[in-house]
Amino acid sequence: MKFGLTMPPFGPYADPNTLASIARDAESAGWDGFFIWDHVVYDHPYHPLVDPWIGLAAIAAQTSALRFGAMITSIARRHPWKVARETVSLDLLSRGRLIFGAGLGDPPERDFGTFNEPEDAAIRAERLDEGLTILDGLWSGQPFSFQGAHYTVKETVFLPVAAQHPRIPIWVGGGWNKRAPMRRAARWDGFFPLKWRSMVTVDDWRNIQPYIRERRTSDAPFDWVQGGTTPGDHPDQAAAIVRPYLDVGVTWWVEQIDPWRFGLGWDDLMTPDIVEQMNERIRQGPPKLV
Repeated sequence: MKFGLTMPPFGPYADPNTLASIARDAESAGWDGFFIWDHVVYDHPYHPLVDPWIGLAAIAAQTSALRFGAMITSIARRHPWKVARETVSLDLLSRGRLIFGAGLGDPPERDFGTFNEPEDAAIRAERLDEGLTILDGLWSGQPFSFQGAHYTVKETVFLPVAAQHPRIPIWVGGGWNKRAPMRRAARWDGFFPLKWRSMVTVDDWRNIQPYIRERRTSDAPFDWVQGGTTPGDHPDQAAAIVRPYLDVGVTWWVEQIDPWRFGLGWDDLMTPDIVEQMNERIRQGPPKLV
């Protein structure tokens, strides 16, 4: 099992230099992955917020082994060809360490509605599926064209290709009990199930995994990604929380480092003491299973 963390690049982390600094701390502490949220507008009151691709470029340039990415990017509000350029450039900059997280994106009324873009989940899902197909085609470096309900690509060749082959890994995020994101994930390289305000359980995984495996058409490696929280100052408790997920075959544990975990109210701005608690949990490192 590998261990990553995910955090909103809000408040002081909206400065790419600060974000890169804490990513270096994460790498030194033994984390395997560092993932940030991808939003244009998220909450109210409005936190400062970094552009994810600039933030990820800073992380890539200041680390050497850490896997990284945005968890998740809603392709429905981005041009897939622009995302293709950004992701290949990041993968080359990092020498093959990018993981691409994809999903519908929330909250739609903020990230989409603010800019008069479609909030409807069905439309966003169609754009997501078309966008992933376009990404995969452009990443190939071969002649590619596409005609869909939402996007059109006349035949073109995108070069250079990414450092990773056959492609940058794609993890799909979505509801733990929803079949559509599971079917989507089966076509790609990993599934990150989400359960609002609680953790996906081991029993949940016992239902998720067979459903996806039955729909896989490739024998390529596939990641099962679990999000959750563990106490950094109680190693035995942390190991006890994580070990059952290892036993069921989960390949990544992604620690949720967010201000709400440490008591921030949903309508409150981040405070220095909350930021220090987030930084401290990162520096404490991942759970140890040996």
